[in-house]
Amino acid sequence: MKAVQFQQVGGPEVLRVVDVEQPTPAAGQVRIRVAASAYNAADAGMRGGFLPIPIELPHVPGYDVSGTVDAVGDGVEDLAVGDAVIGFLPMERDGGAAEYVVAPADALVPAPASIPLADAAALPSVALTAWQALFDEGHLEAAQRVLVVGAGGVVGKYAIQLAKRAGVTVVATASPRSADAVRAAGADQVIDHTTTEPLDALDGQVDVLLNLAPIDPEQFAADVAAVRDGGTVVSTTAFMATPDDADRGVRAATVFVLPNRDRLAELVRLVDGGALTVEVTRRIPLTDLPALHAEAETGRVAGKVVVLP
Repeated sequence: MKAVQFQQVGGPEVLRVVDVEQPTPAAGQVRIRVAASAYNAADAGMRGGFLPIPIELPHVPGYDVSGTVDAVGDGVEDLAVGDAVIGFLPMERDGGAAEYVVAPADALVPAPASIPLADAAALPSVALTAWQALFDEGHLEAAQRVLVVGAGGVVGKYAIQLAKRAGVTVVATASPRSADAVRAAGADQVIDHTTTEPLDALDGQVDVLLNLAPIDPEQFAADVAAVRDGGTVVSTTAFMATPDDADRGVRAATVFVLPNRDRLAELVRLVDGGALTVEVTRRIPLTDLPALHAEAETGRVAGKVVVLP
């Protein structure tokens, strides 16, 4: 079968399109005929050796995946050949940038029925990140307020949709390029971060500050003043410290997404119920994945890209 693989960490040039043996599912696993995998910045981090995730080499990237169950290992009872599934695969194992991938059955849930199966690969880790940041770490509740810094990215738009569904008022920062998309996701107020500081535009403090952008650490520390006493600062930028304010009881939390099958199944239900929109910006063939990694090295890859085998 065809796969994209790297045998050593390094730049995008270490990625190769190769022929490898089709995997066989062990007990508790299934084999998926891949409809698509999704590109995530963490894939580049693992390829470059920047993330402390103990991958085995050679490694196939693409931990977000959608596809159809093709074979079932011993002991798997809740999945059958022909089932359409999505999953957030264990990041240390081979991913879905291939024609087939073996996955733990407990990492998979039925795919959304309301969108193309390939597009569903764009959902798992980014939507889980948004949910975990807002509710597991931020403890947001109805009638509260959240400030989402850097809301124009994929996680930001999921965060806005999920927060609005929970009855939360959303203030978001975005550039003029993404402001309309942020409003369309449901933000109550959009602040142009290229001209205005959040503290100058807020009409009161928020319960949670969610940072999704690589902002200046001094600016990040200053923005903590936007959070009420006893509130929370949550960030997904794990490469920089998340500031708190202990004197006011403002705590800090840094999110690195964790698998959660029940939560992923709930996100699928929200998609099929029309409460959550799955964003796919580009669809590329598997053979173009090395070029996408090279593109990401020169600047941010806009939107969500799915990779078709």
